[in-house]
Amino acid sequence: MTSSSTPPPAPSGPPARHRPLRRLTARGRDEAHRVASSLELFFDLCFVVAIAQAGAQLVHALADGHAAEGILNYVMIFFAIWWAWMNFTWFASAYDNDDALYRVVTLVQIAGVLILAAGISRAFDQHEFLGVWLGYVVMRLAMSAQWLRVARSSRGSERTMALRYAVGVLLCQVGWLGLLVLPEGARPWVFVVMAPLEMLVPLYAEKVHPTSWHPHHIAERYGLFTIIVLGETIAAATVAVKSGLDEHDALGELLPIAAGGLLIIFAAWWIYFVVPIHGHLRSNRQSFVWGYGHYVIFASGAAIGAGLEVAVEQAVGEAHISRLSASAAVTLPTALFLLTVWALHSRFYKVGIAQQLVLPTASLLVIVCTFLGDGAVLAAGLLCGLAVATGVTLTARMVTRERGASGSGGAGGERATTPVA
Repeated sequence: MTSSSTPPPAPSGPPARHRPLRRLTARGRDEAHRVASSLELFFDLCFVVAIAQAGAQLVHALADGHAAEGILNYVMIFFAIWWAWMNFTWFASAYDNDDALYRVVTLVQIAGVLILAAGISRAFDQHEFLGVWLGYVVMRLAMSAQWLRVARSSRGSERTMALRYAVGVLLCQVGWLGLLVLPEGARPWVFVVMAPLEMLVPLYAEKVHPTSWHPHHIAERYGLFTIIVLGETIAAATVAVKSGLDEHDALGELLPIAAGGLLIIFAAWWIYFVVPIHGHLRSNRQSFVWGYGHYVIFASGAAIGAGLEVAVEQAVGEAHISRLSASAAVTLPTALFLLTVWALHSRFYKVGIAQQLVLPTASLLVIVCTFLGDGAVLAAGLLCGLAVATGVTLTARMVTRERGASGSGGAGGERATTPVA
């Protein structure tokens, strides 16, 4: 007969957290020390290929004088890239259990991203979307499988939400068949219809049960993808300048473009990361606006690199466009980036009309730089740098005044403020 003091037998097998398969249940929104996993970083890195392909095709279209067609194709293709990344990012923030099946399914999604990237050039050049569509089929099947795992592990409204996601993404994928079967002239209209329907799926699914995404984790994931976009912009601009120097030895023409481009990218990084945005992500409504708005930030950030390549090609005589058009290829996406970052990030942390006007005014002046001829890119870069310096100066003065007021009051302490640009 076993004594009551005898310990129970040890459970067989590995601990639950180390088992190959586990229930796919929601993680806590207030989970401490939540950071991006190595699998998420790997997933993001694979998108560099797709972003580079989209940027290169935009360069060819702009340099050949087909701006309208090139921009339309870029808007459509970048939506496909961004939306694939979005679907995984928000799901992983809520349900990443890091078991073997989750990892395998995520690797399948990465394979879909690479198939999509391989089809981008044909989508631009020949309006042939089969490769892009097949890449999405792979990603969508994997994503639906993940949501079905959630449904199997859940009950009630959460199960309903997961099933809505699983069915919604598959139905949307069927809708994208229009890109393959409809006449070429009708394909932009397929995008006009299907893109909003795609973005309505999360709104519809989470109406019954919001997912438990983690604010700090989401902010970090978006920040990391912004770094990838800006890094690809630097890489593309560097290769363009190097090619121009190697083939044409045009240092005088290329140096202002290189300097201005570098200032623009440095300022873009500063302005985006100067505020800790995770504190603003408190509700699903705010997160949807913020998350969807990043399509413009990512697309315009990547387009800056394409614009710098176009400016380099025009400077060395390889682009069949005017200097005005080449300058606009840089200044317009730069202005759009600044204005969107202000709308989604900075304005929530600015105090007073002077701080609020820094980025909108800088955006307008960057557009004016388009008409400055050879010095347009350099002038735009200097303006971006000036916007950063102005924001820092205004914030420093505000902090100084608050410290003085706190000291003269003799009580309390200085109020915490966040530097803004």
